[in-house]
Amino acid sequence: MNVLAEPRIAIVGATGAVGQTMISILEERRFPLADLRLMASSRSAGRIVETRWGSVKVEDLASADPAGVDIALFSAGGARSLKFAPRFVAEGAVVIDNSSAFRMDDAVPLVVAQVNDEAIRSHEGIVANPNCTTMVAMMAAGPLHYAAGLRTMIATSYQSVSGSGQKGMDQLASEIDHFGKDTKSLVSGRWQEPPGDLYARPIAYNVLPLAGSITDAGYTDEEWKLVHETRKILDRDTIAVEPTCVRVPVMVGHGIAASLWFDRPVDLDEAVAILGTAPGTELWDDVRVPTPIDTAGKDDILIGRLRETVGHKGGLSLFAVGDNLRKGAALNAVQLAELLLL
Repeated sequence: MNVLAEPRIAIVGATGAVGQTMISILEERRFPLADLRLMASSRSAGRIVETRWGSVKVEDLASADPAGVDIALFSAGGARSLKFAPRFVAEGAVVIDNSSAFRMDDAVPLVVAQVNDEAIRSHEGIVANPNCTTMVAMMAAGPLHYAAGLRTMIATSYQSVSGSGQKGMDQLASEIDHFGKDTKSLVSGRWQEPPGDLYARPIAYNVLPLAGSITDAGYTDEEWKLVHETRKILDRDTIAVEPTCVRVPVMVGHGIAASLWFDRPVDLDEAVAILGTAPGTELWDDVRVPTPIDTAGKDDILIGRLRETVGHKGGLSLFAVGDNLRKGAALNAVQLAELLLL
């Protein structure tokens, strides 16, 4: 499908955290659009959103006519993507979907801009945005893979609550307020359970080694995404991925601690040369340790704690962190839209 130089854009899920970030990124990057339509559930329909292109009324997705849309940026959940994305494609739009609905579909390219850009050329109307955690990991692992061939990755994620949407951020804020009234109880063990059931255990002042829902073999769906999406993005089915996904009391910014082994040994000097020039990343040394709070509102993925492995020689260990609402979701979607214009 050909896309106009100044396409007509629709954002589906426009009033959610990612949808709002999509709007701001389109504005920041001065995306050359001819028209902007915003769509959401009936609950948000009728709301007026002020944009660089004027005041836009939010349409009810269920009744909106997709005719005339060139590119639709979807961030409305998997069920809505499965139901509505084909309708947009049938009317001639290219859908860039931020849910997990199409990621493992063989006919749908799974693309991290600046890592596997060329994969987007094979689209048949739908392009999938990877999971936000996988996205951060691939910005670091991708350049190393293309140089030396990734063979094994042991990865532990430190995922912010915004990965659960606005509800996650509200839950963390509520629990911080709850526990902040009696922090001594956190030391004595006499704390009271906070209200809310979004997470299996309290998240404020805590770490929850369960991001996502338990599925096959005791692993969560978030962990399986890291396995399968890594292989698809890097186009290598034999990569061995051992994942653990953890939720942490951070508003924005997903981190990944990863140890990587390749088809050949990679030393520190080579890794610095590769990652120091990788697009969309910043390589930080140990004096400037990259943390989630450093990434808030930032486009680049920060990479630090880079070192050679000691337990099993020949590999690399590193920590990568990025704003999951931006590069982990909205920014990558907009970058994919930009690729469609080339």
